[in-house]
Amino acid sequence: MLYFNLNPIFKARRIDKPYTFLVKAGIAPHTATKIITNKMHVMRLNHIEIICRALYCEPNDLLAFKQDPNHFIPENHPLVKLTPTNDNLDWQEQLKTMPLDKLKQISKILDQTDNQE
Repeated sequence: MLYFNLNPIFKARRIDKPYTFLVKAGIAPHTATKIITNKMHVMRLNHIEIICRALYCEPNDLLAFKQDPNHFIPENHPLVKLTPTNDNLDWQEQLKTMPLDKLKQISKILDQTDNQE
């Protein structure tokens, strides 16, 4: 079953008030509440675009997949790629205790990424 999974993105972007963020981005308050509480089952394309622009992501980043026991999907099905992982997206906390040489390596990687765009 597909569902909207924005919490990891909010966490990675250090967005402490997702509701306020969505409303400021242009999502109606009622819709923002439904998105935050995972009660959103249908979303308009323009809402997806607004959210993707605001979070600097793509639509696949907004969706997650959970296997439905009543509808088996094989492991090699493309939907399985949307199964959430336990990636640690709290990189700011990791940076606080990272040795300086590692921070320099990360800075070089970020510089390379900026130059590619």
